[in-house]
Amino acid sequence: MYSRPHQFEPLLPAEARLEPLLAKAHDLARQATTLAGTRVPPELRTLLRSMNSYYTNRIEGQHTRPHEIEEALRRDFSRNADLAARQRLAVAHIEAETALETRYQGDEGALALYSTEAVQDLHRELFARLPAKDLLTSEEEPVVPGQLRKREVRVGQHVPPTHGSLPAFLERWGTFYRGVRRGEAALIALAAAHQRLGWIHPFVDGNGRVMRLHTHTMLSALGYTGDSGRPCVVLRATRSATTPCWPTQTHRAAATWTAAGT
Repeated sequence: MYSRPHQFEPLLPAEARLEPLLAKAHDLARQATTLAGTRVPPELRTLLRSMNSYYTNRIEGQHTRPHEIEEALRRDFSRNADLAARQRLAVAHIEAETALETRYQGDEGALALYSTEAVQDLHRELFARLPAKDLLTSEEEPVVPGQLRKREVRVGQHVPPTHGSLPAFLERWGTFYRGVRRGEAALIALAAAHQRLGWIHPFVDGNGRVMRLHTHTMLSALGYTGDSGRPCVVLRATRSATTPCWPTQTHRAAATWTAAGT
């Protein structure tokens, strides 16, 4: 069982694998900087926030269709209790994403995001927006917004660190990634930090949602989301690679998302 922070190192790819990734990240950062200056219509920004919410729900197996999210934004919730709960979660994600982008801005915001307090803040910002009846796991265990888990868990074949060692693991996580310089290395570090935060599994529930909010908010703080409210880069942690999000691709994704609701 993991109880000491050195057990989840290394925290970045080996040097031989890091060099080609840095070259790709350099090209990506240059392209993203150019794209960040592209003006995006306000209505598309709103649509993309809903799209982010749609996909994070879908990833978690709590699917909400686009038109159901739009109805929820108008406070027109379904009479079906299960669907209404998923709608409330979708709206909470949209509101939390907006609030977190405002709270964590620029270099100062980026540094602050690599801390235990920020990870708890992201969890609290999302789940504190939900009523008590929605704050239960599938096993009927209460989910306390911002509270680190107080018991041991198992995620498939993975057994995360002991609950008593979570502060030490999160401290090491934050200290290490906060120390990575800006630029292309920061993008590689963010992809690695995303994976390692999931490995730590700090909460009894909501870890995947917090990971995605953290990555999105960090990209926003680093200036990679531009006016769109959606990252100009998509981090593929499983492949340790990054790809640009061109304006045409963003519009195409939004069109596909809209079509899914019809």
